[in-house]
Amino acid sequence: MSIYRELTVAGTPTRSAAELTGISRATATRKARARFPVMEPVAQPVPANTIDPTERAGVLAVLNSDRFVNQAPLQVYAQLLDEGTYLCSVPTMYRVLVEARWVKERRRLARHPAGVPALVPTAACQVYSGISPSWPARSRACTTTPT
Repeated sequence: MSIYRELTVAGTPTRSAAELTGISRATATRKARARFPVMEPVAQPVPANTIDPTERAGVLAVLNSDRFVNQAPLQVYAQLLDEGTYLCSVPTMYRVLVEARWVKERRRLARHPAGVPALVPTAACQVYSGISPSWPARSRACTTTPT
């Protein structure tokens, strides 16, 4: 690989350098591009408008109160705003509920079986497939024989 690099730096065309070294040009360019320095992950800054744990507990207490226990966060938000109280935004209410594991999928989702059943004949003429009129009459009668 270093010979290929030396040849290309010296001005040899990549096709000729690849033929001389026996390395494909695709492999050479792929390995040359893979030499980028690895960047360390940067810690994300904490937003200035996050709510602290005491405010989160307050939001959970309000959402779990007898008055709002069966209402969606959007309805709770609207009623509290009508009364002149602002706790947090609706998405923040949902985030707080998700962190507390109080939100779940309420729809009935279908559970599909693990595998598809196969048609396996145990006797003659049990499994039929698309019958074509161009087939001879004898083969149209039974298309699958037992195994």
